[in-house]
This record gives sequence, structure tokens and C-alpha cells, in this order.
Amino acid sequence: MPSGAQGQVRGAGALLAILRDGQARTRGELAQLTGLSRSTVSQRLDGLMDHRWVVAGEGSISSGGRPATMFAFNGGARVVLAADLGATHARLAVLDLGMTVLAERAVELPVDQGPERTLGCVVDAFHELLAATGREPVQVCGVGVGLPGPVEHASGRPANPPIMPGWDGFAVPEWLGARLGAPVLVDNDVNIMALGEHWAARPEADHLIFIKMGTGIGCGIISGRRLHRGAQGAAGDVGHVRVPASDAPCRCGNTGCLEAVAGGASMAAALRAAGVEARGSRDVVALMRAGDLRATRLVRQAGREVGTVMASIVNFFNPSIIVIGGDLAEAGEQVLAGVRETIYSRSLPLATQHLGIRVSELGDRAGVIGAAVMVVEHVLSPDTIDRIVTK
Repeated sequence: MPSGAQGQVRGAGALLAILRDGQARTRGELAQLTGLSRSTVSQRLDGLMDHRWVVAGEGSISSGGRPATMFAFNGGARVVLAADLGATHARLAVLDLGMTVLAERAVELPVDQGPERTLGCVVDAFHELLAATGREPVQVCGVGVGLPGPVEHASGRPANPPIMPGWDGFAVPEWLGARLGAPVLVDNDVNIMALGEHWAARPEADHLIFIKMGTGIGCGIISGRRLHRGAQGAAGDVGHVRVPASDAPCRCGNTGCLEAVAGGASMAAALRAAGVEARGSRDVVALMRAGDLRATRLVRQAGREVGTVMASIVNFFNPSIIVIGGDLAEAGEQVLAGVRETIYSRSLPLATQHLGIRVSELGDRAGVIGAAVMVVEHVLSPDTIDRIVTK
């Protein structure tokens, strides 16, 4: 740690932040890193151990006597509940503080049945998953939820979500918190996917864009290794950017939106109009994999349309990597080829000089990992830990 920062490191939360890198350290090492006295470090460690955030054990460092005590972050101290809700299905998981998935479940869960019914199913599934892990509800330190629509960041409430009738302004954090007994954080689904992909697969990327291509289309932005939400939480809503020369009606009430042209719902509708049974984006991908030429052409063209919109974003934001996720990412090279084709041809050479465009490494897990990251970063922030330990 730079010497200039030593004078600012004081609370137990700062010690925990150091230990969260997974490396066990002695009191002496922590004192050297923070500039605190050994007695102050011991006091802070006692508080962390009382709350089980840190565990102690004998290490190998010795000057001839008894080995020095080593202190390490206790990733199993608490658990996090994470839910990634899509338009038609959801993934739920229980994770420890080290982001290890202890139990998970994928379920068909359409959000258009309304918030109370949908979230009631989420609560029931969480209790079942907790029971499967042998953990008690009291061990839950937080709940993270991703929703497939705009979310006002400050309140965690959906804001006029086009595909979520009855959800506008619904108090999701309060409703779930009252039933799960833990703080609840809510964000747009593609934002948590961007968080998950960056944390698990691309931590070295300073500037990353995550595009979800599923029933709808959205974009999560990592800038300076931090999630960029914008003033109200609406940053990245590229699904409602107008596509040139299209008047396709969109569920938001406008016409020509990218989602109405290249989303999974629009492709499935086009296939049904041609006499092919397809209910959604997963069916489109399945047909493509089975060799259906119409589905293949639609997927490739969807990639081109997304690439056309993203080319402007690339010129404006200059990311180092673009990650494609969501159901349509399962189309692999077919969708990637379309995206790459238009981005590389329409963006500035300097912006694409080292630009990587690839499919998500986490796949379906990106959302639940990101929801858990969102919660853990909040619960284990130095300020939050200081408040807990000093109570």
C-alpha cells in the first residue's frame, strides 16, 4: 500500500479489505501495511473475529519460537442470495462471500405475471436452496436481484419497464427484505451481468461493455473498473436506440428500436410468421443449431444490427473488450460474426485497434455472480464493516 495512504487506514473495515485478497497475514504484516500499531491492529482483528469475518490460525512464519498467528478472510462466514430474473426464466443461487456457488437453480418464471407472484416464487426458491446448503436464514447477509428492465438505482424500484406489467415503482427491496430478513439490492439484469463477467473473467479490463442479447437487448458498462449506471441508473439502455430504416413497433411504444429488430422475441415472431414454431430466443438458437437456414439468417442479421448500434458506442466510449451474453450468445460464431462485421467496418481504426469481441465466459451464471458481487461489495465495504464492528 502506498505510504501516502497509510494515515487514512484506520478502521476494522480497512483491515478486512486487505485480507479479502485471500492472503493470510500476521499482526506485524498488517501493522506494516497500514501504519497502525500492533495493539491497534489486534483490537481491530478481535472485532472482526467476534463477527467471524476473520479467522486465525498458526502459520509458518517463525523466528525460532512459536509460529506467528496468521489471520485470513473467512469467506464462509455468511452467505448471499442472488437472483437473475429474465423475461421468461430466472436463475437463483446461494453463494458464500468468496463467490463460490453453494446451490443454484434455473426455473421458468415469466415476469409478466406481476411482482408479488414472481417474487413470491423467488422467496420460496431461496428458502429451498438455503435448506439444501444447510445454511440458516440468519446467515444471509444480503440479497442481490437483477430485473429485465430499467431500475432507479437509488431506490431499487423498476421504472416503466416495458416487458414487466404491474412492476412500475414496485418496492422490490422492501418487499423482499421483509420476507428474507436481509438487505436487498436491485439493479438492471445486464448491469449485474457486466459486474459478474468483469469480476470473474476480465478483472484486468479497465473498460468493458457487456451486451445481453435475449428476449430484449441491453448493455452494461464497466468504466475505470467500476460499473457506470449514469445519473438515475438508465445508462446502457441500447435496446431502445433507433435502428435506421426500420419502423418495427416496439413494446416501449416507439418504432424502430434495436430490440424490436434484433431481440429474441422479434426473431421468434418472424419465424412463426413463416410457419416455424418458436416461442422465444432459446427456440431461435435451437433451430439455428438444428440447421434451420431462416433462423441462421435471422441470428446473423441480429448480430449486424447490434453491431451497427454498438459501433457508435465503440467510437464514443472506446472499450477494450465487448462481451456478448444472454440466450442469443449461445449462437456463438454466427452472432459474433454479425457483430464484428459491422463494428469493425463502422468504427474508427484507433477504437478497434485492440478491441476484443467475444462470448461471455460465465454464460448463464454471469447474472447471479454479478448480483452477489454487488451485495458483497456493499456489505463488506470498509464503512459498513466499521459500523458493524463498533456496535
